[in-house]
Amino acid sequence: MSEEKDTSAENSNTSPRGKSLMLPVILCVVVAVVTVGVAVLLMTIFEHKQEARQPYVRLVDVNEASTDPVPWGTNWPYQFDSYRRSVDSTKTEHGGSSAMPASKLEQDPWLKRLYSGYAFSIDYREARGHAYMLHDQEVTERVTKRTQSGACLHCHASVIPTYRRLGMISLGEEPTPENLAEDFNWPAVMEGFRVSSGMTYAEAHAELLKTPDGTPGKAMSLFPSGLDGDASDEDIESAAIIDAHHMMGEAHPVSCVDCHSPDDMSVRVTRPGFMEGIAKLAESDDPVPHLPSIERWRQGSRKQPYDPNINASRQEMRSFTCAQCHVEYYCATKETLFFPWDNGLKVEQIEATFDDHVFPDGESFYDWKHGETGAKVYKAQHPEFELWSQGIHARSGVSCADCHMPYERQGATKVSSHWVQSPMLNINNACQTCHNVPESELREKVATIQGRTKKMIQRAAVAMTDMLDAMHEAKAAGATEEQMAELYELQKKAMWRLDFISSENSKGFHADQEAVRILGESIDYSRQAQAMANRIRAPKAPLTKAKAEPVHGVTK
Repeated sequence: MSEEKDTSAENSNTSPRGKSLMLPVILCVVVAVVTVGVAVLLMTIFEHKQEARQPYVRLVDVNEASTDPVPWGTNWPYQFDSYRRSVDSTKTEHGGSSAMPASKLEQDPWLKRLYSGYAFSIDYREARGHAYMLHDQEVTERVTKRTQSGACLHCHASVIPTYRRLGMISLGEEPTPENLAEDFNWPAVMEGFRVSSGMTYAEAHAELLKTPDGTPGKAMSLFPSGLDGDASDEDIESAAIIDAHHMMGEAHPVSCVDCHSPDDMSVRVTRPGFMEGIAKLAESDDPVPHLPSIERWRQGSRKQPYDPNINASRQEMRSFTCAQCHVEYYCATKETLFFPWDNGLKVEQIEATFDDHVFPDGESFYDWKHGETGAKVYKAQHPEFELWSQGIHARSGVSCADCHMPYERQGATKVSSHWVQSPMLNINNACQTCHNVPESELREKVATIQGRTKKMIQRAAVAMTDMLDAMHEAKAAGATEEQMAELYELQKKAMWRLDFISSENSKGFHADQEAVRILGESIDYSRQAQAMANRIRAPKAPLTKAKAEPVHGVTK
């Protein structure tokens, strides 16, 4: 009897009534687990949102005199980590940052004739990354063998505090380290910019080294420099900078303070040349649909000059910060550096600005006298912004930074990469965000455009050298000054257009149709000059009595 009772008791535990009691318990456990999971998820999301909302903690004080980028890296480590990769050596088909790039003069000997009589005929190499922009300028033979202008530092160095210091001295203010760091001080910066433009490169570089960089006592720059702390006397002398190592401060290539406010990291324009140039562009009649803030300014009162730091959108600023340097400009001691945008950004509009410009001494504008012919000609620098402005990407609202500094994910934060490089080295982030096609197809498109442009450059170069040969022969045959003046004008137009595209660093990709148009005009002007020179040299042709054959098949 007792065994039966035990069995019945055991069965009672698995009865329907017992099962019904267990269900609420299991449900409570499941709900608790789900609740904890949801709570953890919400906390994680909240933390990530807070992280994205507050992307940095200000641990180190930086100010308007902080040209050394290292302290900035403490506050903004994600941007700094990619920025310092500018020192990495990577080679692309056209350009890149390979160590000690080969001489362009050896690769394309026609460049020596194009730049005959100009410093670029001595030393001209492929551009490297931002890390090398100051070092390469310090050691190029264009500087060590020729006297160059201090205005060259406008784009190759973190030079704004030096402008501010020179301007404060010129304006009778005391340039103490505290005053230099206090605020931007545009009046002093503009004055120092004008003072520096009248100096030689050696003089301006010495002033650069006198300016505190925000990290007193720190011996080495982050990036290579011809005047690093361990530079020998021989190295310094070869860079044409005497006793620079005895001066306080250090020189840095373009740095954080050149594009960002030290207060809140907002993007800004700091270069005086660009500020004056973009204001002139806004006042011109050139349509700029890719810069809508200028179009809005034109429709307003125009009481104040166009100011990109006030009027431009954030997306426009992602191009303007690059356009502070990747542009065409005049840079020599004869006049303050200026951007020739009075009439617009197209090659012929810039040419018209130069044609109308007069130096302060009353002489008509020119860059240099050509070494072979004596013609007064123009020199193009690196007009990436101007050519980009004529292309499909600019019209589509794509900024320079979208392709060369694309966004990338760093944890929960979206950061613009500061490793400025060719989009071909980062196709996924730089191109495929918009172009939903295979990487191989995009790479082939770029190669096709650049290959076509390269071939057109070579054709224009052949036409240019043929032109120079014909001009020599015409002069030897007794061409008059009036006849040669016409040839000089055609030479100037032909060489200016060839130089405009060959000096532009995208090899036509920024606006491929515009690049081909410009090179076609260069070829045309070269052949016009060649034909004119041949007519001057050759005896007068006899009259012909041959009758012209009428055209058949054309309705009268």
